[in-house]
Amino acid sequence: MDLAPILLFTYNRPSHTSFTLEALLKNKLSKESELFIFSDGYKNNEDKKDVVKVRKLIHSIDGFKKIHIIEHPQNYGLATNIINGVTEIVNKYGKVIVLEDDLVTSPWFLTFMNEALERYNDEEKIGHIHGFCYPLNHFPDAFLIKWVGSWGWATWKRSWQLFNPNGKMLLNEIRKHNLSRNFDFNGNYPYTKMLQRQVNGENDSWAIRWNATLFLNDILSINAGKSLVQNNGFDGSGIHSGKEEVHSINLYMQKLNIDIPHIRENKQARKAIGKYYGKTNSLVAKLKRRINRYLRSR
Repeated sequence: MDLAPILLFTYNRPSHTSFTLEALLKNKLSKESELFIFSDGYKNNEDKKDVVKVRKLIHSIDGFKKIHIIEHPQNYGLATNIINGVTEIVNKYGKVIVLEDDLVTSPWFLTFMNEALERYNDEEKIGHIHGFCYPLNHFPDAFLIKWVGSWGWATWKRSWQLFNPNGKMLLNEIRKHNLSRNFDFNGNYPYTKMLQRQVNGENDSWAIRWNATLFLNDILSINAGKSLVQNNGFDGSGIHSGKEEVHSINLYMQKLNIDIPHIRENKQARKAIGKYYGKTNSLVAKLKRRINRYLRSR
């Protein structure tokens, strides 16, 4: 099997980066894989110390087939860093596996990603692979869904070429064809609002634009039915994530079967995720989480 290069995007969280690398090295395919680490530059002197720590760490690691370190002299920001990095490497290698510095993976993460990339390489209805799964039961090991998750993902050059970074154009298309409710999982998650905020300059999300791009092109994503990724970034340390525990989940520590009998969206999975969004994103649920965080801080 021709293994995909792994892209890791880092900034100023040395401890998180260390956990990410330690977990990745427990994957049996790590020693056969090339790793590209993109280290973003610091914004100011407050960030400089931790960026330097991250760079010291990434220069000390071993255990991969080959390690390439790209240190940006200035701060690109997450969106530009990922868009540029993915574009460069996927154009050269034809496929990529992408991680950020707060993601901890199962030892079977790389196996799932590489097997899916290999198996569905020529299936143009599939454009994305995602290793994280919400804490829901009764999903098959792998299922198809018209949605893009960004916590440990992979794609092919043929799919990434569709990427439209113009959020305004994407938003106009969604509204023109009255697709907002479907895009938002039957109104249970504000993806359209997120895209509007990106257009307004209130966030700089590459992921919402990638999500909208594949949605508008009617492209499906392979999703792991049991989570091979854990996001440790909801501890208040991240630039783009607050302090949150709703997505806390145990890693699945066994091999997943990538066989998918029919190339069409799993409607039961979509419905289940929509219900999960409705439950976890209601005003009552958010208020309860805020109260619990307050009580724990006392």
